[in-house]
Amino acid sequence: METRVRLEPWSAGDFWLLERKNEPIMTQFLGGPEPAAKLVDRQRRYEAMSAREPAAGRMFRVVWTPAGQAPGADGERGPEHGGGGEPERAESVGSVGFWEREWRGEPVYEAGWGILPEFQGHGLAVAALTELLAYVRAHGSRDSVHAFPGTDHPASNAVCRRAGFEYLGDVDFEYPPGVPHPSCDWRHRVEHPRDGLTPSG
Repeated sequence: METRVRLEPWSAGDFWLLERKNEPIMTQFLGGPEPAAKLVDRQRRYEAMSAREPAAGRMFRVVWTPAGQAPGADGERGPEHGGGGEPERAESVGSVGFWEREWRGEPVYEAGWGILPEFQGHGLAVAALTELLAYVRAHGSRDSVHAFPGTDHPASNAVCRRAGFEYLGDVDFEYPPGVPHPSCDWRHRVEHPRDGLTPSG
């Protein structure tokens, strides 16, 4: 069965998720945890992205309802959905987003994601990235989305491959800024409906 998720624009109530994503296990390939002040600044930037034009980029909270649960409009499963009166909420499992950047003289989008450790192994990163690409096709203005996972991060490189990205080669990509890190350059070409093209899945 295909794993499905929904994406919710980042909001003021999502700071807890940013803190979870800052744990050592989540940042081992990203230069380690950030100090508290940088987290607060990141939260501010993520919220600001939700208020911008969609084509400028978005950060999303990834929400997953495990197979067998049928959430109502409020994300709960009650008696009418086979819940036996015990409500079950869809899970917030991580984040995914895209933003504008210049790459080798071309205006592109960069994508990034992170799924919390306890929810890994269910295909959620691929599902979230697939939903993100659909959003970019519908709302974006740039023609390609790049991702730059480290060469030492096989799981993230596998996510790019499974989500339909094309591997362009190894590069020295700065992350954190000023710190070159051997990375893989993955690209997904965007077919916008405005171009009169049929969006690909």
